[in-house]
Amino acid sequence: MSDETYVERDEPALKDEDDDAETGVLIPWERLSESALRGVIEEFVTREGTEYGDHDVSLDDKVREVERQLTKKDVVVLFDLKTEAVNLVRAREVRHLLQD
Repeated sequence: MSDETYVERDEPALKDEDDDAETGVLIPWERLSESALRGVIEEFVTREGTEYGDHDVSLDDKVREVERQLTKKDVVVLFDLKTEAVNLVRAREVRHLLQD
């Protein structure tokens, strides 16, 4: 018996347009625990450069807005295989990279 571990996944893989190497995996947000999803969203909305203009927007309001975008499938959760980081990206930005 081999000591190697194999992982099967049913999430779509993203491929680099230039060399066809896998670059990321879409993770259905529904598969994340409530606390994990909240952590991903909070990290995203509190990054530098995510200011909302002249008026303050509460963290809870920012989180609810991203949750709404996830529910509408405007935003997706992406696991980057190279950096091993999770990010939220607009769905339209990755649709062209999905495997056929």
